[in-house]
Amino acid sequence: MRRFFHSALVLFAVIAAAPAFASTVTSHNFHSDALGRDWNFTIYLPTGYRADGPRQPVLYLLHGNNGDANDWVTQGHLQTAADALIEHKDMPPVVIVMPQGGTDWYVDRKEKMETAFFDDLLPEIETHYAVATQRGGRMIGGVSMGGFGALRYALTRPELFCGALLLSPAIYSNEPPRASSARRVGVFGDRQFDPHLWHELNYPAQWDRYMSRPYRLPIFIASGDDDLDIQAEASLLYTHLRLAGNPAALRIIDGGHTWDVWSALLPTALKYTLGCVKPPATEHPSNQRP
Repeated sequence: MRRFFHSALVLFAVIAAAPAFASTVTSHNFHSDALGRDWNFTIYLPTGYRADGPRQPVLYLLHGNNGDANDWVTQGHLQTAADALIEHKDMPPVVIVMPQGGTDWYVDRKEKMETAFFDDLLPEIETHYAVATQRGGRMIGGVSMGGFGALRYALTRPELFCGALLLSPAIYSNEPPRASSARRVGVFGDRQFDPHLWHELNYPAQWDRYMSRPYRLPIFIASGDDDLDIQAEASLLYTHLRLAGNPAALRIIDGGHTWDVWSALLPTALKYTLGCVKPPATEHPSNQRP
């Protein structure tokens, strides 16, 4: 597959007495067959990562509506949080992939974004980076719109992920409130919002099938307490998961639907989610994805 790489480095870890191999965050693109165009992603590589080294766990993080893949780094301070957690051995070294999602809500509507994620992005990352290709080393997460996508992927493809994190997920179990971008982005209805399409794609429609399967994902759910609709939905999802015997954690902190909240929650979310990672087997980049 033909690849096109940006030369600009998004962010370096800058600390006194820097290690021999500092963590890096870079932006790249590649051709997605499902989208019919080049597709950008940003990737965090932890300190000591080597392309020819053992495969490391991988976390895919989805950004919010009309956001940017780099928001996790520039506003969420992901590199700082991940570096500190790894340095203090609160989580294992992990590769973090942040694809550009626009306003597609990570479903196959305006574009085949869901198909592109599974059929194009995962093979691209697993072919060109030393990342885990097994369920026990692969995780999914998202914020707001990305939380909608991450929960959908976790419930519809639980055989691919061992854990998930949802920060202020836009997962309204009934209909989105009038102010929600879900009503005006042209995803859930072509000319106007279609509640039937919303319910078809939202997580309650995937619930029974997920619960009928043998896989269970620990799910970290969090929100700000001023984000009233989403806080209520986050608490409802947590309650449903726990009543069903599915591992889950809930955190509600001061604040609204902002990166101040998500940045504060991210270290705890990362630590919880990486807890699902199985001890690494001797898996090297030459191994093929099953």
